[in-house]
Amino acid sequence: MLSIEILKNIGIFENLNERELKLLLNISRMRHFEKGEVLFYEKEKAKYLTMLLEGVIKIYKVDPKNNEIILHRFVPKNFVAEMAVFEGVAYPASAAFETDGSVLEIDFEKFKENFFSNPEITLELFKSLTQKIKYLDNVIALTVVLDSTARVAKYICENEEALSMKHNKLAQYLHITPETLSRIFKKFSKLGFIEKHGSVYEILDREALEILFE
Repeated sequence: MLSIEILKNIGIFENLNERELKLLLNISRMRHFEKGEVLFYEKEKAKYLTMLLEGVIKIYKVDPKNNEIILHRFVPKNFVAEMAVFEGVAYPASAAFETDGSVLEIDFEKFKENFFSNPEITLELFKSLTQKIKYLDNVIALTVVLDSTARVAKYICENEEALSMKHNKLAQYLHITPETLSRIFKKFSKLGFIEKHGSVYEILDREALEILFE
């Protein structure tokens, strides 16, 4: 159940006074989801300012062949698809939970009316939107600009948790086949760029990997 204490523990709202927190509580709700449940579908009208509180959400599109293309994954505590809400348009992609989780949903029109005059709130929202632009730049680099080898090198340098991910999951995110990913990892290992310890890889030569995508 949503409470003022939960709201206080969210960075963007931590400096709100009691009156503002009570107002925010009255225009918000918390929803819980199980793994695999959809938060919203592409082309669905965006109505709520949504923040992920718990779990992992994937943002994805489905191509004409019914293949799922993952654009990004979100972890707590991040706003999800806020640009669609600001613009009053439909969601450009779908979102589903990869784990059990929960979100905070805020009535956007009431939030805009009561909180957009707060400079700390608007600054945090601006930062969030700027981060989304960086995400988009990264997606373009990974899927359009770079070849598969450079794509893998860039991703594991910037996201070291990928070194312990299952290849099927990592390949899906990088839009390559698991077989291609395995070949690239084997090549990196032979060149001494990475080393395998059990089921986890370790980067040995970051500079050599960075040369591949810079």
